Amino acid sequence: MTTYGSFPGTRPRRLRINPVMRRMVAETRLHPADLILPAFVREGVTEPVPIGAMPGVVQHTRDSLKKAAAEAVAAGVSGIMLFGVPEESKKDPLGTPGTDPDGILQVALRDVRAEVGDDLLVMSDLCLDETTDHGHCGVLDERGRVDNDATLERYAEMAQVQADAGAHVVGPSGMMDGQVGVIRDALDQIGREDVAILAYTAKYASAFYGPFREAVGSSLQGDRKTYQQDPANVRESLRELALDLEEGADLVMVKPAGPYLDILARVADAVDVPVVAYQISGEYSMIEAAAEKGWIDRDRAIMETLTGIRRAGARSILTYWATEVAQKLKDQ
Repeated sequence: MTTYGSFPGTRPRRLRINPVMRRMVAETRLHPADLILPAFVREGVTEPVPIGAMPGVVQHTRDSLKKAAAEAVAAGVSGIMLFGVPEESKKDPLGTPGTDPDGILQVALRDVRAEVGDDLLVMSDLCLDETTDHGHCGVLDERGRVDNDATLERYAEMAQVQADAGAHVVGPSGMMDGQVGVIRDALDQIGREDVAILAYTAKYASAFYGPFREAVGSSLQGDRKTYQQDPANVRESLRELALDLEEGADLVMVKPAGPYLDILARVADAVDVPVVAYQISGEYSMIEAAAEKGWIDRDRAIMETLTGIRRAGARSILTYWATEVAQKLKDQ
């Protein structure tokens, strides 16, 4: 005897039956335009320098950086975030290369703008850690502490020289109180109301920054726990968010991405400006290392992590796989 209406009556698996069905009902999609490529350019090198802790990533020469920017454009990536690595002998307590119009970051900004024009959003890291001999993100006081307000003066100068060098977007990453407002005023004073500010709103004092230290040749001794956020806190991020928006942030960022998806979701739910997430060096290196060991499927892991970041609310994602992933998405 035939029995109809047998349990289960509802079968969600029907919507997973084959790749076409899964693609049709997918709630979250990645697009090349969602991606931003972080890139390092090192002063005084004639060949790209591999970063040992980040397999596949290099410190670029000026010429190889221009090539990477052109490749990003061809793949459909939206932006490139530049980090300058000056010669060690040029670092000093004030981070002078950061405000020198001929400093490596400013030179690289001009190079990339000349190469890609407005076909790629050219973004600049606005921080002192790559240029100070002590490796902190700001100026130190007589007791060796980061002086918030003295640092803001340096950030204002940096914003102006980076804008003059061609940055479409500046990204203040130092987590100084009041940095967005000071930078907005500094840009407006020189008639650069068109330059946007990507606020590093929720930047946590994370263990996952380790490989980045090699990438930028960091001189840091100690840690940044007095100005980056405590990983235990949530409401602190929402307070920082409110302050950054009040000061004029055009976009806001959560960094790192993967370990802080809950923060990313809270921020995305709270704002009407674009939200960005940074899949940082440690997140990248863990996947590359595990894949090299044969422990995980590299390509699937990359796409899964990026989809998770997008699903949590990121409009845009900084990732070292940006160009590679964008090209794969275009080829699908």
